[in-house]
Amino acid sequence: MTPELYFMMMLLVFASIYFVVPVAVTNFRRYRGKRIVSCPETPKNCAVEVDASHAAFTSIFSHPDLRMKSCSRWPEREDCGQECLLQVQLSPKDCSLQNIITQWYEERYCTSCGRQILPFRFTGHEYALLSPEGRAATLSEFPPEKIPDVLATYSPICWVCSHASKVRKSP
Repeated sequence: MTPELYFMMMLLVFASIYFVVPVAVTNFRRYRGKRIVSCPETPKNCAVEVDASHAAFTSIFSHPDLRMKSCSRWPEREDCGQECLLQVQLSPKDCSLQNIITQWYEERYCTSCGRQILPFRFTGHEYALLSPEGRAATLSEFPPEKIPDVLATYSPICWVCSHASKVRKSP
C-alpha cells in the first residue's frame, strides 16, 4: 500500500472516532439508569431500564432505537407493547430516577437539624428520609417505582440525623 492510502485510512479512522464516539457516548449517558414511567396499561408508576448500549450503538447510524432491558412489571407482563418507551424518548431526563431524586433534594433542609442537604455525589452518603411516623429510612429501602410516592409523603433528613436516629433505636 502506498503512504497516501495509509494516510487516507488513518484520516477516515480519526474522523469516525471524532464524530461517532461522542454521539454514542452521549446517547449511552442519556439512556442509562432506572426510569420512572407511567405504565400505559395501568395508571401506576413502574421502573424501567432502557438498553443503553443498544441505544448508543444504533445512534451511530440514525436515531437511537430504544428497547427495554428490564421493567418492574416483568416477568408477568414481559410481552407488553413497551409503549412506555415513548415517555423515555420524549423526556429522558425528566423520567430518570436519579434526576427525580436529585431535584427533590435540591434546596431541601434536614427536618431534624435544619442543615441544608448536600447532593449525594459530594457527601458519599445515601439520601435519607423521615417517615410520617418518625422512622428514618434510606431511599434504597424502597423499590424504585415507589420512590415518587415516598418523596410525596416523607420528609428529608440529612445522613447524620438518619444515622443518629438508627443508633438511638438499636438495642
